[in-house]
Amino acid sequence: MRRSRRLWHNYGVFWLGAVLVGLVSVAYAKLVDFGFELFQRLLSHGVWLPLIVTPLGAALAIWLTQTFFRGAEGSGIPQVIATLQDSRLSKSLLTLRIMSGKIAVSFLGILCGFTIGREGPTVQIGASLMYAMRRGYRRSSAHIERQLTLAGAAAGLAAAFNTPLAGVVFAIEELSRSFVARNSGTLITAIIFSGIVALGLQGNYLYFGQIRAISDFHWTLVPVLIAASVLTGVAGGAFGWLMLNVPRWMPAPLVNMRRAHPVRFAFVCGLAIAAIGIASGGTTFGSGYAEARGLLESHAALSLLYAVLKFAALSVSYLSGIPGGIFAPSLAIGAGLGNVMAHITSVVPLPAMAALCMVGYLAAVTQSPITSFVIVMEMIDGHQMVIPLMAVALLATQVSRTIAPSFYHTLAHRFLTPTVPAPRQA
Repeated sequence: MRRSRRLWHNYGVFWLGAVLVGLVSVAYAKLVDFGFELFQRLLSHGVWLPLIVTPLGAALAIWLTQTFFRGAEGSGIPQVIATLQDSRLSKSLLTLRIMSGKIAVSFLGILCGFTIGREGPTVQIGASLMYAMRRGYRRSSAHIERQLTLAGAAAGLAAAFNTPLAGVVFAIEELSRSFVARNSGTLITAIIFSGIVALGLQGNYLYFGQIRAISDFHWTLVPVLIAASVLTGVAGGAFGWLMLNVPRWMPAPLVNMRRAHPVRFAFVCGLAIAAIGIASGGTTFGSGYAEARGLLESHAALSLLYAVLKFAALSVSYLSGIPGGIFAPSLAIGAGLGNVMAHITSVVPLPAMAALCMVGYLAAVTQSPITSFVIVMEMIDGHQMVIPLMAVALLATQVSRTIAPSFYHTLAHRFLTPTVPAPRQA
């Protein structure tokens, strides 16, 4: 009996938590897909309906967040980083209440057409679930809680993208920025268990399917890779700079409204998102998964302005403070930039060009080149493109760093600094 209890405390609690992360990640993914499907049905009844639904939904979402779920704002990754650096924040940022609010309000955002993704929130959801499992230990400690948080966050990302290797790399490169050997087994075990659950419920799939890759590397590709790196690096760095320095470019009345009247500001953001979506023919609503996949499969006819419009929609969605991630929309923006590059040069086919710009833009925004490269490689089964993908990710990150500091870590620092109030968005 004692041995059974010891085994439960040593392994069972952790394994159960990892399984729960997988179950909740799959359920959340299906919920988000269902929400966007409902929004698309709404569009079929009238392309102007978002001008009513989106701003009202935005106002409701921010009211709910500000009133009941403070700490659920944005993607959730900065919150996880902050708790890993200061475990005292876990009790306010990784609660089951915050997790529930994250799921509910981000679903509302997708239901109203916001340009947000589910992958970032799944990181905070996974971390919150695993952190809650600390109650199953007879004697918890800061070390155990940190292990649980790190493993839950990594498992959440891996389950969201079906990219197990990316989950490990993400935990090392982005969340902890250091790797302790004794944590490796914890991370991998959590990812295995949550991954098995996700695979069992959804099957073994590639997030974006398999693309037509670059079969042979020629030196003629080098200028194209450099151009893609610079383009995506500047675009990703610009996004980071704009979002981290809002008072320096936004008109003062809007800055004041954002601070003093966040619900009213969200309503204005909702109007802007609806207008951008209508102008784009509906392509900027949602995460952008369908548009990115269409470019990777060479059958989407998107405007060359898609990347610009999607960039604007994501920026406004982020500024509103609604819970939601930037991973998937960033991949869509990158694919849109690849579409532009493919029209300029025919050296690289559209699917490969889209993949290269996806990894470049994601790396530039997150400034986590290895995570970005591994995520995209696993999502498209792009092992034949390892060197080009890695090169673009590294170069784009360097370009981005000349424009803006680390996006997630700068936001995490705001949670850690007592003199600076926690931001309404992350």
